[in-house]
Amino acid sequence: MNGSLHSSPNVVDIKLKRGPAGLGFNIVGGVDQQYVVNDCGIYVSKIKEDGAAGLDGRLQEGDKILAINGVKLESQTHKAAVELFRTAEEDVHLRVLKKSPHHVNGPIGSQPEHKSSVSAVGVLAVLAGAVAIFGFIYMRYHKKHF
Repeated sequence: MNGSLHSSPNVVDIKLKRGPAGLGFNIVGGVDQQYVVNDCGIYVSKIKEDGAAGLDGRLQEGDKILAINGVKLESQTHKAAVELFRTAEEDVHLRVLKKSPHHVNGPIGSQPEHKSSVSAVGVLAVLAGAVAIFGFIYMRYHKKHF
């Protein structure tokens, strides 16, 4: 976003009311704890189901929080951002950049975990079956020639 908070289709305003479980989400990032390569922004790392954000449903893990109650987060340390959330009033206004489907969040240098639909046990079972069939054919062939 080049440091600006100009509106785009991926920028949304979310108003939350602090509940008994607080706002109900955790954050990562900041100028001192870069979470995304070349980006010092503040990101949502976890949504608590019973918190205000979880019950509201619009804020998602991986979303970038651009501002809280009009205060930009682009140059904040992690601790300063946490303090802004902690001391916010009951009604909280967030400006959020929704996570792009192709955007990968994570510590610098991390890679997404790829889950295979083929299990190791399945592969071993197929290989064992192939060996058994080969062994059966081999034994039959050699019995005929003795």
